[in-house]
Amino acid sequence: MASPSSLTTTLHGVFMDVFGFGVFLTGASGIGKSELALGLIGLGHRLVADDAVDFQRITHDTIVGSCPPLLQDFLEVRGLGILNIRVMYGDDTIKTSKRLQLIINIVAFKEEELLNIDRLHGMYRHQAILGVDIPEVTIPVAPGRNMAILVEGAVRNQVLKHTGYHASDEFLKRANQLMSKEEDE
Repeated sequence: MASPSSLTTTLHGVFMDVFGFGVFLTGASGIGKSELALGLIGLGHRLVADDAVDFQRITHDTIVGSCPPLLQDFLEVRGLGILNIRVMYGDDTIKTSKRLQLIINIVAFKEEELLNIDRLHGMYRHQAILGVDIPEVTIPVAPGRNMAILVEGAVRNQVLKHTGYHASDEFLKRANQLMSKEEDE
């Protein structure tokens, strides 16, 4: 059996440090992952890797991502070309590696698909990478949506979930209390 440190893979996407959380942005080619990363960098978050991310399993439940040497510091944004983020924004905008803690899948939905989204709980699941289950949330991309703010919200929500807090549970509890109160009156 292979040791955890020998397990590696390279995946397509953008890997960011958002509020200290390792966030892997995935989605179809051309969906806007790198543009989203640029927006997150503008908000003070850090780039680990664009386009290709080297992931390594270092313990039974820990995956760390880093950037292939050729791509280090670079972000390719359609229409702008190749940008050197370290030169443009400074050394503090680059992180050499980060633990993977959340996957955010950016998807373009058709109108009828948007109507079927669970508005109470969102679109959460887990995805196995190198045998480790990583939380994943799917965020629909659409004109006028501020994707960088949505990513920040997803990360903050995931941090709360780690503490055991689920907003949907609190909402349902309040709704049930209100309905019980109205029935008693």
